[in-house]
This record gives sequence, C-alpha cells and structure tokens, in this order.
Amino acid sequence: MLRGLYGAASGMVAQQQRQEMLANNLANASTPGYKADQASLRTFPKMLLQAVNAQSMPVNRSYPIGELATGVYLQERIPNFRQGDLMESGNTTDVALLQGILPENEDGREMALFYTVEHDNEELRYTRNGNFTVDGEGFLTTAQGRYILSTDGERMAVGSENFTVAANGIVTNEAGVQVGQINVVLAEDPLQLVKEGDGLLRFTEDGELPSVVANEEIAYQIQQGFIERSNVDAGQTMTEMMATYRSFEANQRVLQAYDQSLEKAVNEVGRIG
Repeated sequence: MLRGLYGAASGMVAQQQRQEMLANNLANASTPGYKADQASLRTFPKMLLQAVNAQSMPVNRSYPIGELATGVYLQERIPNFRQGDLMESGNTTDVALLQGILPENEDGREMALFYTVEHDNEELRYTRNGNFTVDGEGFLTTAQGRYILSTDGERMAVGSENFTVAANGIVTNEAGVQVGQINVVLAEDPLQLVKEGDGLLRFTEDGELPSVVANEEIAYQIQQGFIERSNVDAGQTMTEMMATYRSFEANQRVLQAYDQSLEKAVNEVGRIG
C-alpha cells in the first residue's frame, strides 16, 4: 500500500513541476526571442517482484511475479529552438535573426543561430532576443544593458538610434560610417546551451560558439525593424496546462483513497477487542 502512496505522490510532484514549466512558457509568450521549454515524464526504474517460499512452491525456490512501477519524474527541461515568427515593430533598434534551413547534427537535432553578448567579467553569452537599444555612451546593447559584440569581438558603437543594419549584419551609423558587423554564431548542439534569464544562454562546453558570418553554407538574414516573437503556442500551452491539472487531481484522489484505507487499517482493522 505504501508503494501506491509513493507512486501517487511522485505523480503529483511531476505534474506540479510540469505545470510550473508551462506557466513560465505562457508568461513569456510575448517575450521576444523566447524559446519554450519542453519536457516529458519518465518512470523510475521498475522493480521485479518474485514469490519466495510460497506454499505451492518447492522450498528455497523463487518465481517471478512481474514488474512494479515505482513512480514517475519530470525529465530535464529542454528548450525548443524552433524559429519564431517575425513581427514588424518599426523600431530601428529592433533586429531579428531569420535563419534558413540548417543542417542536423549527429543526434538528428537541428542547429541554431544566435547573437553574441558580452556578460560579466568579459564572458560570452548568446541570445535570440533582438530587442536592442542604445545606451548613454552610444553602444548597441540588449534591453538589460549587455553589449552586443561584432565579428571582431568588440562592442558596437553606433552613436545614436539612427543607424542601419544590412541583411548580412553590417552596421552603418548616422554619418554613413560602417562601425562593424553583428556577430552570428552557430550552435551545432543547442542542448549544450543553458538558460540564465533575460533571454541569455550560456554555453556549457569549453571555448565559444563559432561564427558563421563568413560561412557560405549557413544561410541567414538580419531584419532591422522586426523582432522575433516567442515560439510559445499559447493555445496549445493552455490545453496542456488543463490536462496537467486534471492529472494532478487524479493522483490526488488516488492518494486520498490510500490514506482512507490506511486509516481504516489502523483504527478499525487493527483495533484490539
């Protein structure tokens, strides 16, 4: 009976975690460049039950009865790096990254492209959020003030918001002077990137992601005046949230049934006299 309690409780915990993940996706449905998290439920290792020394069996013999599931858990969250729709904003500081059809890696997952961002202590981070701005010193930054880097690894000094960005990422300031080219990098395995908040991703391996600016085999375009919308499907997410809630309630009812059975076993069946 206690095994049933553990199984129902693990189901409730897994569904609660899934509900939190879906709620976070829905909350970021309007965040530019946001990539929805996805996960699946997996079962814990099963137990193989055996009957030992039963009356109808020879002594010191055991016979298999079958497998017993020991509960479920929510597997690690994996972002979905599918390209989001482009929406025209009209702001010169908004720059959307439109990637072409990219090849798949050895594991069958499609590669992904990102902008390069300077983080604390000159570390690198990556983003698809092209909702940029210009700080007080005239540098092109993210909405949180992180510097956007060029192909030579330097900050982009655009001067003011009156700059233009070509399809290949070359930035020209108001005076008609080219100030650099926005760096675009390739993640052959996007699952090696970890979310850190504010639309930033951290590369978990050594080194940094390679630039594809001079790579003719990788097709992409940079669209000024557009932003890449979140790839969250709000309708589908709401449906999944309702199904998750119903599954949580079902596990809750099972847990309550076990609790009532234990109460009877302790207070009624086990009563002396």
